[in-house]
Amino acid sequence: MGTKLLLCDCAGTQDVDAEKIACASGSACSRVHTALCTRELDAATSLMQDGDTVIACGQEQDVFRTLADELNIESPGFVDLRDRAGWSEQGQDATPKMAALTAEALLPQPVSSSVDVISEGTCFIIGPGAVAFELAGRLSGALAVTVLVTDEAEPLSRAFDVIRGQVQSLSGALGGFSLKLKALQQLEPGGRGAFGWSEPRDGAQSACDIVVDLTGGTSFVQAPAKREGYLRADPKDVVAVERLAFEAVQLVGTFEKPLYVRLEETLCAHSRAEQVACSNCLDICPTGAIIPAGEHVSIDPMICAGCGECAAVCPSTAITYEDPPVSALLSRMHILARTYRRAGGQAPRLLVHDSHGVEMIRLSARFGRGLPADVIPLELSVISGFGHAEMLAALAHGFARVDVLLAPTTERDALDRELHLAQAIAGPEGIGLIDEADPDAMADLLYAQQVPAPLADPVLPLGNRRQIARLSAQALNPQTETPLPLPENAPYGAVAVNTDACTLCLSCVSLCPSGALVDNPDKPQLNFQQDACLQCGLCKGICPENAITLVPQLDLSDAALSQQVLNEEEPFACVECGALFGVKSTVERIMEKLSGTHPMFATSDKARMIQMCDNCRVNAQFQQQDNPFQSKPRPKVVTTDDYFSQRKDH
Repeated sequence: MGTKLLLCDCAGTQDVDAEKIACASGSACSRVHTALCTRELDAATSLMQDGDTVIACGQEQDVFRTLADELNIESPGFVDLRDRAGWSEQGQDATPKMAALTAEALLPQPVSSSVDVISEGTCFIIGPGAVAFELAGRLSGALAVTVLVTDEAEPLSRAFDVIRGQVQSLSGALGGFSLKLKALQQLEPGGRGAFGWSEPRDGAQSACDIVVDLTGGTSFVQAPAKREGYLRADPKDVVAVERLAFEAVQLVGTFEKPLYVRLEETLCAHSRAEQVACSNCLDICPTGAIIPAGEHVSIDPMICAGCGECAAVCPSTAITYEDPPVSALLSRMHILARTYRRAGGQAPRLLVHDSHGVEMIRLSARFGRGLPADVIPLELSVISGFGHAEMLAALAHGFARVDVLLAPTTERDALDRELHLAQAIAGPEGIGLIDEADPDAMADLLYAQQVPAPLADPVLPLGNRRQIARLSAQALNPQTETPLPLPENAPYGAVAVNTDACTLCLSCVSLCPSGALVDNPDKPQLNFQQDACLQCGLCKGICPENAITLVPQLDLSDAALSQQVLNEEEPFACVECGALFGVKSTVERIMEKLSGTHPMFATSDKARMIQMCDNCRVNAQFQQQDNPFQSKPRPKVVTTDDYFSQRKDH
């Protein structure tokens, strides 16, 4: 038996067409109830006992979960049709949206990888004694507490450890903090009167599971609100300190830490030969979880807060978001758009939001106009990583418009950058950000929007984010013959070479991280494949002649997939064997500058070696009297006859 959808019109406040929803979404639907969470709870009990169920109610989830516990059955799934679709001012039929939301709710989602984080309750409190000692006394019964007192306050209790000093650095996260301290003084408990203190010393190190920062100053870590296990409050705020006491005791045990992103080091274009190129992820990471590690970067999964901005701006797809992966997100968008059209809808709009958006939509539905019937909400755990590839893919799936509803805490750096890139590819009328904190203002904006026509023939873009963006862009720009100009720092583009300055030294080829620049082993030639170019700038930075310029653009033609010659010259023929080597103009230029002037090439024979290939040059040097490879003559091999001759002589 498949999953069954339990429908309710919430006391007759919405129109629900069970037959159309079932037909379009491919799900089995119950009859439409009126009070499934109260008067008709017996019906819910019977249906839940029959097998897998999804209940079309978001408000009363706790009621049905409690019922499932009492029945000793698995908790049902939930899909909110009322707030997201049923309660809407618009007279348009909301059945297509209900069907789309139902189909999405039934779509299996991948299980994200995670790692266990163990916190044994070792707590490190930093702050003035008046506040820190009181908090430590309350926590010492549940946690192993150490207080780093930042003033001259004297402790009166030995229920917890007390030290003095300064925090030089703090790193790590819940279950694995590391601290470096300077001017450390340890308490000396012996003797009468006030406790004594040891002499200050630098270089001390400590480790703990939880850090409580009561200094009231600058945080010891980046983005403290996103650092798990790092609790911070103003020492003058009694309520905030009280809240920390409650939070700290909850951070003991084993926790699952999602592995939000995956790094493929071989694809990273951070640097080559100590020449720094791409630093997008380093510049945008709010928590400091990403650091340089040679030719690639390194990501600390314990510090990563899962905002996804690094994956959005990574030009090479070396960093991919895994909670969930982009393929799962595309599947959700595809099923929403396809089911909406199958149910009779024409031009759906997509509203991407997070948990803050859920509350905005709920308030708008209950007390305001609600969402327009053609606006389909898509909830994500975080929206800051919704990049240009996902925006373009939404339009390619057949959405007429895609908007991202911002929250007050949303990291906007990547979103703003990715929006400009997506608009440069698809046009400004189909993609936007909604920065409204008022539910009524949000709804009014959506009702007033000019909705463009959706893509007539939707496509299903697949692959990595670069491939998704390219396939979507081709579908959205079917008649484009010339490359689309893109903003600066875009991850797509061409390389322009000044052939008058280029000497074909091929330094750019040897360092290109993506293989976009390629040489020709048979002759001096610089080739370029535009589709592979990341616009990382490594070739431009390493070129000794400053002959390279980056051209941000997106060429959607097949020419971008093949190699094109940027510069080529005639090879030089070896004067001894005729083998082709080097660049003719370069060899001639060297001859002109060195022959007869440089001491090493003062004679014609030595200058002639400049015109030889490697093999012939080595042979010629061996035949010279001042051969630099020449060594002393090999000693004569002594034989048995030599020994006999010596014995005869004696």
